Amino acid sequence: MIPRGRHESTVLRLLGSFPVVAILGARQVGKTTLAQRIMEFHQGPVERFDLEDSADLARLDDARLALAGLRGLVVLDEIQRRPDLFPILRVLADRRPRPASFLVLGSAAPELLRQSSETLAGRIAFHTLGGFHLDEVGAERLDRLWLRGGFPPSFLARENGLSLMWRRQFLRTFIERDLPQLGVRVPAATLTRFWSMLAHYHGQIWNSSEFARSFAVTDKSVRHYLDILSAALVVQVLPPWHANLAKRQVKAPKVYIRDSGLLHSLLGIEDSRDLDRHPKVGASWEGFMLQQVLERLGAAPEECFFWAAHSGAEIDCLWMRGRRRWGFEFKRTSAPTLTRSERTALDVLDLQKLYVVHAGRDTFSLDRKVIAIAASRLLEDLG
Repeated sequence: MIPRGRHESTVLRLLGSFPVVAILGARQVGKTTLAQRIMEFHQGPVERFDLEDSADLARLDDARLALAGLRGLVVLDEIQRRPDLFPILRVLADRRPRPASFLVLGSAAPELLRQSSETLAGRIAFHTLGGFHLDEVGAERLDRLWLRGGFPPSFLARENGLSLMWRRQFLRTFIERDLPQLGVRVPAATLTRFWSMLAHYHGQIWNSSEFARSFAVTDKSVRHYLDILSAALVVQVLPPWHANLAKRQVKAPKVYIRDSGLLHSLLGIEDSRDLDRHPKVGASWEGFMLQQVLERLGAAPEECFFWAAHSGAEIDCLWMRGRRRWGFEFKRTSAPTLTRSERTALDVLDLQKLYVVHAGRDTFSLDRKVIAIAASRLLEDLG
């Protein structure tokens, strides 16, 4: 088992401050394993309910009665199956003194966990768990992580063929079983086709009209498809940054398949040789390193953007926290150079730093504010 100490520390800290903590992440990403580690650390009574287990569901027939008498830590796994529990958790969270804390695990973002954010406002903290990242597997396994993605069963498979088989099965069961359990009513065939098409637009600016024409539906319908996959935490929608600048700016978001392994399965990429020869190799690298950088920074969604002007100048990622304003470019090359587009972004966006993340071996300066940072040295040199 690969330790996930940073996530364990964060969840334990949140449990010390909030009566309810939610660990959110796609199916099979390791939420239950993380919760088991939290249960081991907890000093005191622990009770766990698996909401996919019929016996545990039966225990919750009268949920308020079942939960009210518990003490210590109460874990509710797959909470999206019982959204009716959120109003009950609100009542239990407001008790003083507080006899129990609640750790809930959900396979979707708050907007799909109906009622959670509204019912438990001020009482709940959310922690999003992704797949394995570079700081967990080590830089020496960067290429394996890029090819297979971060889902534990995929990354830890004995060979690439077994990893690919797991990812293909995941894609099928996710569409046919998991999304319907979240209340999604879009036909599985439609979402399968949409997700596959989206993989070919990975790292590009979202064009709802183009997708709508392909599916013979309205722009609103295809945006709904995108929102479903985004809320299910398998697609990332990176919003544009636009301000009152002289340049005309792009105001549509960029879209990414969050996990590089799922992206490669959707594109029919089976091994490293296929990946190196594929026309989307650069976009795959961009999305993969974007996820590694955001995880390294501990970046919240509301801190992350991309920027592009209609003149052609752009920056892959703009991260803003407090007074910090950093830019990131991702290049699948061993010899990056400072481009005119990057110089424009530096000036227009008033960046304090611009990092060019590349596939070479060394980290070096390109300009006073610009650092070419080797992906293999990301953990040491970003900061």
